[in-house]
Amino acid sequence: MNTRQVPPHTATQATTALPGAASTSREPAPVSADDVRAAPLATLAVVTILTGIGAGVGGTLLAALLHAIQHVAFGYATDQVFGAESFLSGVSAASPERRFAVLTICGVVAGLGWFAVYRYGAKLVSIKEAVAKGRRMPLGSTLAHALLQIVTVALGSPLGREVAPREFGALVADQLARRAGLSTEQCRTLVACGAGAGLAAVYNVPLGGAIFVLEVLLGTFALRAVLPAFATSAIAAAVAWIGMGAEQQYTVPVFDVTAPLVGWALVCGPLVGVAAWGYARLTESARLSAPRDWRAPVFALANFMLLGLVIAWYPQLPGNGKGPASLAFNGELVTALAFALLVLRVFFTWSSLRAGAAGGLLTPGLANGALLAVVLCGVWNGSLPEGMDVALGAAALVGATAFLAVSMRMPITAVVLALEFTHVNQDFLAPMLLAAAGAACTARWLDQRVAITKSRGNGSNTVPSASAG
Repeated sequence: MNTRQVPPHTATQATTALPGAASTSREPAPVSADDVRAAPLATLAVVTILTGIGAGVGGTLLAALLHAIQHVAFGYATDQVFGAESFLSGVSAASPERRFAVLTICGVVAGLGWFAVYRYGAKLVSIKEAVAKGRRMPLGSTLAHALLQIVTVALGSPLGREVAPREFGALVADQLARRAGLSTEQCRTLVACGAGAGLAAVYNVPLGGAIFVLEVLLGTFALRAVLPAFATSAIAAAVAWIGMGAEQQYTVPVFDVTAPLVGWALVCGPLVGVAAWGYARLTESARLSAPRDWRAPVFALANFMLLGLVIAWYPQLPGNGKGPASLAFNGELVTALAFALLVLRVFFTWSSLRAGAAGGLLTPGLANGALLAVVLCGVWNGSLPEGMDVALGAAALVGATAFLAVSMRMPITAVVLALEFTHVNQDFLAPMLLAAAGAACTARWLDQRVAITKSRGNGSNTVPSASAG
């Protein structure tokens, strides 16, 4: 049986609809008799707590597996799992021959692994489908899909690792909720909360995980969703502290909020919005075109072997983008290098998805936004009089937030994640919010223009309203 399946997008990433194409609010699903017979509050509370614990344990184990594979594959810090040495420094110290060999192995694992999952496993159910339609997530296929993402990202895939813990957390919630006899509506809510808890655990972002659930997965800030979302994310993050420690993802210098920085945020927002809008469409197209037959192993091997060759000159390319983002936030990139890394990372993100690899786009989007901002800020600083300069690191963080807001269709979550990722001063919220708002509005306008163009092309005189767009 060789039936082609549409990629599950695991997505939670909200890339199934393009930025601005729809509001985060959703029409409520019809209330069934099962929804009316909601489980007792005590049962719901127990399942919520167990979901948080399960997501925290799962996120910790997946992170440990990722680090262990990275250390062995590239030959650094092999005596510890969670060490101080970064993945970028480990890759940089490895020989070009070793890098190529590791990426070749990545191509073999990715191609054969996902071919086997789609050919022989039960049909995957994405988190979005499980939340929106109440579908059950298959245990074996979902676990295999998550593990393949962790292994391939550890071996150098340029995609993100965050979807795997989200899938694991959602799977835990799905299993627990159904066994406890929760209603369909309660199951949907807990699955979404489990996904957010997985994100909170692996990145130590308890507030970001909860807001992700409310803004992206459930599309509501009603109290019935807020309470389990906050509880599961907080519990998962606390459980992960036991194994990984309460560390922030990016260490950044202290940034001053200046008038030039605020002006930069106003200008860069729309520019970054256009780029992120195009990036989202590009990656979504790649996912939809990915092969699920015998071509998958061939495409994946060719893609990762090519990446293995290129990283001989650019060791910043493999992995989920944390390395180049850190360099950008600390002002350690020159404009020319930032531009080269941006072009290459966008290309290999697209080609990896097109080849059939799966993974997240959260940290890759953050890295791309930071790199783009460094390039734009270099032009800004070179074009304006002295005294109007903007620190490259500050510009990178503002641009990364705006890019993430559009590429993942989650402006509120993007700002919260940027704060929790970096622990930047709260005064920095002003330029971040300005840039994110400008980027989101621009993406919204672009989607409306596309909708109008398609409407005219179909011969219809009806122009979609903003609320429906």
